[in-house]
Amino acid sequence: MLKRIVGISIIIALAGGVLYNYVQQKKESEATKNNAYNVTGDTEAEGGMISSVKNPLDVGENAPDFSLNTLDEEKLQLSELQGKKVILNFWATWCPPCREEMPAMQEFYDHFKDEVEVVAINLTKSESKKEDVAAYIEKYDYTYPIPLDEKAEVRSAYKVVAVPTTYFIDEEGKIAKIHPGPMDYQFMKKTVEDM
Repeated sequence: MLKRIVGISIIIALAGGVLYNYVQQKKESEATKNNAYNVTGDTEAEGGMISSVKNPLDVGENAPDFSLNTLDEEKLQLSELQGKKVILNFWATWCPPCREEMPAMQEFYDHFKDEVEVVAINLTKSESKKEDVAAYIEKYDYTYPIPLDEKAEVRSAYKVVAVPTTYFIDEEGKIAKIHPGPMDYQFMKKTVEDM
């Protein structure tokens, strides 16, 4: 009799756990449906990868200089790009919105690389292995510079709290726009034209 009571109690507890998980998944599913990515440039908009934390770097400030090694083992220093507009993007291979925008970044780079530099800083410290970054870039044949932020120093300097986050930097090295969330080709083109 005691075994039967214990058995029934276990079955009821398991059924309750299954029901609880089902309700939680439904809630998360509904929240995800209502959580679209922001590609409008509105930093106050709510969305999947947009943080509610205000970025302490402001438009009009000098972009913090940095020097990082790229996947090609070349040194890239931001200040050496002065005189050219720069799209400075922070990304990671594990980030779906980052992967979503990268083909558009490549298309933009192919069309405008003489006037605008596209620099995609990988948050290497957050990756499982550095080799994953190289494999991902090689698989999709992205050709714009990929500096590796292995110590998260540049991420800290730019106060990046969510990826992707992109800084549009003008020819004088000043921040012209800060964009959290993924971008498309038209957004990049319009933003650069408006700088």
